[in-house]
Amino acid sequence: MMKLPTTPQFMRAALGADYGGIGKVLSVQDDVRVPRLDDEYKPENKIHPLIKAATKTDRKTHMIIKTLAVALAPGDCRVLSGKTRAFQGPPSFPYVPGGDCCGIVVETNPDDDYFQVGDVVAARFTNAPRDALGEYARVSVSVCEKIEDTAKISPIQAAALASASPATILADYIRPNERVLILGAGGGVGSHLSQLARVKGAAHVCGVSRDPQRLLDAPISCDDAIDYTVSNIYESKKYQEKPFDTIIDLACGGWPALTNSRRKNLPSIVKPARLGGRYITICPDQPMFEASSMFGIMSIFLFKPLKRAIWSRINPFSRKNLPTFTQGNGLPDTREVMTRTLRLANEGKLEAVVDGPYKFDTEGVQSAFRKLESRHAKGKVVIQVADLPKEKS
Repeated sequence: MMKLPTTPQFMRAALGADYGGIGKVLSVQDDVRVPRLDDEYKPENKIHPLIKAATKTDRKTHMIIKTLAVALAPGDCRVLSGKTRAFQGPPSFPYVPGGDCCGIVVETNPDDDYFQVGDVVAARFTNAPRDALGEYARVSVSVCEKIEDTAKISPIQAAALASASPATILADYIRPNERVLILGAGGGVGSHLSQLARVKGAAHVCGVSRDPQRLLDAPISCDDAIDYTVSNIYESKKYQEKPFDTIIDLACGGWPALTNSRRKNLPSIVKPARLGGRYITICPDQPMFEASSMFGIMSIFLFKPLKRAIWSRINPFSRKNLPTFTQGNGLPDTREVMTRTLRLANEGKLEAVVDGPYKFDTEGVQSAFRKLESRHAKGKVVIQVADLPKEKS
């Protein structure tokens, strides 16, 4: 039996004191109140309905975990910057950042017949990445899954896999025998999608990254890799002569670069829509976008992608020269994607790629955020919060 920790009143946690630079507002403190299932946030000032919805707590839909590891996501830097404060901002300061994690269940709804106290689970955030980077965290049961064997999937790996689960959804777009180009193949999602592309039967996988040798090595194992600091993939004669069937952009800005190359009358590195060519992304054009209103968010994630999607499918000139454009949907608030991701790892088809782990102190947490902010992470940036307790003999 695993010896479970006793839940204290206070804990160690990372805190964002305000919006601003990592070195100024982010630190690790020892006197942060441990979250409880019955906590209810009552703001003093009016807050945006989306933020209010994100703070809703229901004893039947959440549980408390003893945190073991936390993986950072791009949204962590956006939240801290304040650029998306109207929608992803914390309801008050200071706040605990981080949302994708692994931990041990220490408190749950007694009527829950799936999760039990003592289970090791992986969890991801739903509305905004926060509340996880502390010794204890309150997580939604709808996006959690059990880690059945920590000898196969460690807590650090589990946190990374939870955060990289969008790769599982993106892999569903890949068809057998396709030639696939992955922009941002060395990052948190890309390093996992590259592996899954092969599982889906891709005939040729090319990754773009500033460290091409790493993409060729296991476990990423691309067939080819391009260093974007040395070569412009859109000017590659090799791929102009034998173009890709599908481009998946995880680096931001791929569509403008592709359309610009066509304006220069360069031969395309991807098949046009009329020949089945596709461009798929889950990213906006800029990684650190700013949106202060509902219209701003919809312009970035709805209006512009919808215009591109329609135009690339019905305009004769576009169909002849460009692939179809698809903006991938966000993750559903269900367990299914997490279950599939962890099953792939258990079956040896997917290996967690981790940048870290970073130490759980002010220096370590700031270093982890800076690595994420640099956009040069080699896999998922993970902070180790605690060791897995040893089994009692």
